[in-house]
Amino acid sequence: MPVALFVPCYIDQFYPDVAIATLELLERLGVDVAYPQGQTCCGQPMANTGCNAETAPVARRTVDLFAEFDAIVCPSGSCTAMIRHHYGAYFDANDSKFTHVRDRTFELCEYLHDELKIQQLDVRFPHRVSLHQSCHGLRELRLGQSSESMAPHENKVRNVLNLVSGIQWMTPQRSDECCGFGGTFAVNEADVSVAMGRDRISDHLASGSEVLAAADMSCLMHLQGLIRRENIPLEVMHVAQILVGRPLARTAVPTSV
Repeated sequence: MPVALFVPCYIDQFYPDVAIATLELLERLGVDVAYPQGQTCCGQPMANTGCNAETAPVARRTVDLFAEFDAIVCPSGSCTAMIRHHYGAYFDANDSKFTHVRDRTFELCEYLHDELKIQQLDVRFPHRVSLHQSCHGLRELRLGQSSESMAPHENKVRNVLNLVSGIQWMTPQRSDECCGFGGTFAVNEADVSVAMGRDRISDHLASGSEVLAAADMSCLMHLQGLIRRENIPLEVMHVAQILVGRPLARTAVPTSV
């Protein structure tokens, strides 16, 4: 049975190459991929704003659309976390379609690491890379180790990227700090959000990084906005783009913020 590709709405609208790179990657690895027509937002923006009545039909539509697939892969930790950890508010706990979709929805790197268990990639990316670890990926999906947790967790995103040759890893001082986006938080608390984003960019830039990578394009959308407006020489890339060997969009030479 094909694996379903779930493309978040903001990737569909603003970063379609991330979806294309995800599809290319899965197909290179021999995965039979289906793209269910009619998919929409997972409902997270409405849920975060407290609009539960508006979220419920979106969640039900998503579950109905993906229930027939054995696995659903999404290039977004936040959307995956929404389905896995927050859809329960909109369904009966014994709803078999809901529990199936909840249990079989995977963030892209998680799927590559835990389900496919990939061991090699014929890809080269000879650049200095630092990794932004999103809050949803760390705190809800446990894709890596967060500083406040005593339980050890493998860094699944880093493990997958380590299969790409040529990467020189640069390490920011605060490797698990929030970028400040937080969905509607960036609108309601714009000044705080911008300050947090600038702190993150400064930390990554100071590490010597030329490419800031992440598994969540929502975080990168926020950081990229600041980088472009302030003409900071730092590139942002989703991990899927690195895993298929996309070239840099522009030359980035690290300086201080």
